[in-house]
Amino acid sequence: MAKSAQSPTAPVLVIGLGRFGSSVAKSLVRLGHEVLAVDERPDIVQKFAGDFTHVVSADTTDTEALRQIGAEQFRRAVVGIGTDIEASVLTVLSLSDLGVAEIWAKAISGKHASILERVGATHVVRPEADMGKRVAHLVTGTMTDYIEFDDGFAIARTRTPQVACGKTLAESGLRQAYGITVVGVKTRGEDFTYARPETPISHADELIVSGPTTKVEAFCALP
Repeated sequence: MAKSAQSPTAPVLVIGLGRFGSSVAKSLVRLGHEVLAVDERPDIVQKFAGDFTHVVSADTTDTEALRQIGAEQFRRAVVGIGTDIEASVLTVLSLSDLGVAEIWAKAISGKHASILERVGATHVVRPEADMGKRVAHLVTGTMTDYIEFDDGFAIARTRTPQVACGKTLAESGLRQAYGITVVGVKTRGEDFTYARPETPISHADELIVSGPTTKVEAFCALP
């Protein structure tokens, strides 16, 4: 694992090989990263022995155990431990003590997330809550995809509202009227097109829009 920590395919340490952790680790491998996968359960380590660059068994709540597997050499780590909150928190604390710059950690509740941030997690993920919010938007609105960020910003894929049909982006004035930015336009059967003022919009098009969450939601609810 000699690649530079700044490399786009730099090695990543993944701790906890449950559904979340193993899924993240497999995705990282597909993206070209070397992965050191860690779990304290020997049977889980054996199960994934052939899937990742290195798979080891260790008690990651112990800073010395993490030091022995070279955790301090990683710039990025993912802590996928969910149900054992104490182990999750102590692992993040140990990684922070070792100077790991980016620590992504899974949380199962708001309080869990708050504690993880206080002990050193730089990014906290709540998969169930985040997915629940996303599905709610897809079910109740006109969006076909939706991503919300922590700072009140969202990106959505939605069908073209009537107010914009048959106009160019400049003519529709969507940014001025609704406070959103049209990033791109997707016409069925054609390639994605980056939005330009002269880009025409039809009722068959889908728009990729971004902006403050409340404004994106309001725009996507237009008839």
